[in-house]
Amino acid sequence: MRGWYENELGWATVPGSPVRLSVGERFDVLDVPAEAGFAGLRHLAPGSPVAVRGDRMRLLVAAGGAEEVPEILQWLEWGALPLGLTAIGAGGTVEAPPPPARLPGHGPGRAPGPRRPGPVQGAALWLRPPVAGCEVEASLPTVSAWGATEGAPDLVRLVDTLATHCHRVRLRRACAQPLAFS
Repeated sequence: MRGWYENELGWATVPGSPVRLSVGERFDVLDVPAEAGFAGLRHLAPGSPVAVRGDRMRLLVAAGGAEEVPEILQWLEWGALPLGLTAIGAGGTVEAPPPPARLPGHGPGRAPGPRRPGPVQGAALWLRPPVAGCEVEASLPTVSAWGATEGAPDLVRLVDTLATHCHRVRLRRACAQPLAFS
């Protein structure tokens, strides 16, 4: 598994078990409730990798994007609310999902499209796997005004959508809780 990440994708891993991916050099990660993450998929290019682990979704964004998220949230007036949206950047690590299995009809250089999985237990899994031999980083959301790759998805739109849906998830969960009386 480590070899696939290092040799086929050129991504750094952290020694140890389970295999962890080093964040901040080739990509950053937005970690959100899966329900909110599904809403954000429309703002990603088809080749943008996305992983799920339990009830959380990890969307890969351009390296340096995690540093911009707090300012983006402030600018969008989401900064004062606890959203459950975590940006992981330089120095961070995330669990490495196992490499995707070759599926019938999906040859080299083609990954399966997004599909809504059933409940995911335990280890992280790729919802949209990275494709070996393709320049994954060019498809990752970035802040367009600061030298983004032409055609790359916009990080501000993605963060706004994720924040909106994280807030909805939070409100829905709060409304489902029984009232506490003192």
